[in-house]
Amino acid sequence: MKTVKKTALVTGAASGLGFEFAVLLAKDNYNLILVDIDVEKLGIAMTSIRMISDVRIKVIIKDLCEMSSSEEIMMEIGNTPIDVLINNAGFGLFGKFSNTNWERESQMLQLHVYTTTYLTKLLLKQMQKRGSGKILNVSSLAAFQPGPLMSLYYASKAYILSFSEAIANELKGTGITVTALCPGQTNTGFQKVVAESCTENTLKFNMACPRAVAKYGYGAMQQGKTVAIPGQLNRLLSNIPRFIPRRLVTMIVRRLQESNRE
Repeated sequence: MKTVKKTALVTGAASGLGFEFAVLLAKDNYNLILVDIDVEKLGIAMTSIRMISDVRIKVIIKDLCEMSSSEEIMMEIGNTPIDVLINNAGFGLFGKFSNTNWERESQMLQLHVYTTTYLTKLLLKQMQKRGSGKILNVSSLAAFQPGPLMSLYYASKAYILSFSEAIANELKGTGITVTALCPGQTNTGFQKVVAESCTENTLKFNMACPRAVAKYGYGAMQQGKTVAIPGQLNRLLSNIPRFIPRRLVTMIVRRLQESNRE
């Protein structure tokens, strides 16, 4: 009897963590649906994955900052059952809130909050009918405290963490798990995007390898962990806001943001 392969959908799959997740899934014999706005990099990613695995790969070129993107993705996947959803796509913006570009910020909020939430809801309904599924939402170490000079990024990542923890609790005993991956700074294209509108673009503190971060998050998802924080230092940093005043935490984060760009 032929075994039916499971299918995973990964957003932001053209590079960085998204690509590394796709590689791990392919090695575990998942068919892939890769979603990204970057046509060229998505093609390169697909070619690279096909060199290591014969899984079926479907690519969806989509701007996830558009409000209609989640419904359009559902139309493109049709009746294909999604066993794993990895909401990885995201970007940041550096600068004082009073000076940053609202159009770009609204796109970030649309992506991190609306698209992540709605795509999760749509695919969760499908998973509930089958009584199984895994969801991994990429949050950040930034989710654990306020972030001056990246205020909306920190706030939106805090939303992803809180949302993921809440629905993970709601889904206990259903066969569906939800994991929030909260990495620290990771050496991906994220830093380039953050620095687009500022003169300094070097982020040096506590930089992690995307392959290692993806492997850690992937393992946590497969184990059904709710919150996954890669790295002992990051786990320590995530707990600091519990023990010192938030005003002081906010001041420390501000100093780190400034020093990382010197």
